[in-house]
Amino acid sequence: MSILNIAAYRFVSLDNLPVLKARLVKRAEELDLKGTVLLTPEGINCFLAGQAENVEAWLLEIQSDKRFAGIEVKRSFSDYVPFKRLLIKIKKEIISFRQEGFVNGDAPSVSPQELDSWLEEGREVIFIDTRNEVEFAEGSFENALNPHIERFTDFAEAIKRFDQLKDKTVVAFCTGGIRCEKAVPFMRAQGFNNAYQLQGGILNYFEQCGGKHWRGNCFVFDERGAVTPELSPKNAHATQ
Repeated sequence: MSILNIAAYRFVSLDNLPVLKARLVKRAEELDLKGTVLLTPEGINCFLAGQAENVEAWLLEIQSDKRFAGIEVKRSFSDYVPFKRLLIKIKKEIISFRQEGFVNGDAPSVSPQELDSWLEEGREVIFIDTRNEVEFAEGSFENALNPHIERFTDFAEAIKRFDQLKDKTVVAFCTGGIRCEKAVPFMRAQGFNNAYQLQGGILNYFEQCGGKHWRGNCFVFDERGAVTPELSPKNAHATQ
């Protein structure tokens, strides 16, 4: 599998977005990359694919900007580019949450390795899946709670149904971690004092721990449809 797929985000204050967009578009087109990059006043979110050396060159380009230096990147491989085109867009939020007055704060996190240790030693951990019904149906952690939402903007209302868990150790998770950057600070503000986000999300857990304590696959927002705990496309023989 020669195509490198990356998922990366960072919450950081950004300005002059049209100028930044033009620079990133130019470089991505030169490197023949496909996928989606979102630029917002609160940061960047990107899903890109292409020849491995070209993707790495693009990462070097953006990390030359100190605002993106050392950005955490999740990598996986496929036999084909799972995007049809390149889209670099300017939006209001990295991920829409739409909570008036909510100020995003640091989200306490647990690493995949530490979470795995908690589970192996029998510590009580309540998993809350912050993703939607379609994603949950494709796969989730064993015994994870499903908030039954259609979109992430529904999460703030849905979490009210779990008030009885406010004194429990709760680990919220999503594909790459970005939704939990908002979900967990919001939960803590609502009294979930022992809520954590899974660092790097499901994709990082797969990379570090494989499929332990997981059932099924992980839905992804590209033509692969889903990836296995080995980070291979669910339909390994799919073509463009």
